Amino acid sequence: MATLTIPSSVPSPAEDAEQLRKAFAGWGTNEDLIIQILAHRNAAQRTLIRQTYAATYGEDLLKELDRELSSDFEQIVMLWALDPDERDAFLVNEATRRFTASNLVLIEIACTRSSNELFLVRRAYHARYKRSLEEDVAYHTTGDFRKLLVPLVSSFRYEGDVVNMMLAKSEAKTLHAKISEKAYNDEEIIRILTTRSKAQLNATFNQYNNEFGNAINKDLRTDPKNEYLSLLRATIRCLTCPEKYFEKALRRAINKLGTDEWALTRVVATRAEVDMQRIKEEYQRRNTAHLDRAIAGDTSGDYKNMLLALIGHVDA
Repeated sequence: MATLTIPSSVPSPAEDAEQLRKAFAGWGTNEDLIIQILAHRNAAQRTLIRQTYAATYGEDLLKELDRELSSDFEQIVMLWALDPDERDAFLVNEATRRFTASNLVLIEIACTRSSNELFLVRRAYHARYKRSLEEDVAYHTTGDFRKLLVPLVSSFRYEGDVVNMMLAKSEAKTLHAKISEKAYNDEEIIRILTTRSKAQLNATFNQYNNEFGNAINKDLRTDPKNEYLSLLRATIRCLTCPEKYFEKALRRAINKLGTDEWALTRVVATRAEVDMQRIKEEYQRRNTAHLDRAIAGDTSGDYKNMLLALIGHVDA
């Protein structure tokens, strides 16, 4: 469930564009007005606002926001203002070329988006950067990481609920055999993780647990410092229970010595319209604390207010 809250009576895109124009006018920017509008509009509404703003004022709203805002508040507003596929394309590009992101960002996008959403991300990436997403991921990764990541970002999985239990039993045995041999980069492991539907994978992992007495991710935790094994575990978590993956990402971002604002920004901006309510519930279950309070205690100013508005905090 999403946490994005939209007013019962939404102003027209023209009215929103006019109010945003007013927010930029004068000596100071009206950040509260920007939050009041953009943090309470869905993706389709935000797209119409951008189109109307450009048609009315001859300016790109994103460039205006870039000029008027700064720091962490600018990052969250700019990410949020993008269409979801544009945003993911941008995040992939950041992950392939900057130290501030990592292979985990590629895993998030490849494994928590639907097949059609991932296709749209690849199309948006091609349009924006004049290269394919796959070729950039391949160029900027090496070895086992490339072997796993390229087919993940290229995948187009079956999205239905039909499951083949005979296949689940067979592939659970295959996975267990390869993991027992410590052949973590084996082509069979990668083939199963990068081609099977999420429903089929859930059946396979349940069969693995039932037959061999351990969750597959527990058997992949033989070396906590092995980055490739961490990536395999993140792949499985994103494919089967994304709310647990994102809860952990938020917990690490908030509890880190010095908040990881980029991770916090990325997770909130990408999940507020998807499953942030489930992530909040998982956070409370795991930490016996409300995510709202954790964010409020670890951030400040307009950045804090934007984050709280997106996660559905009633006072935001």
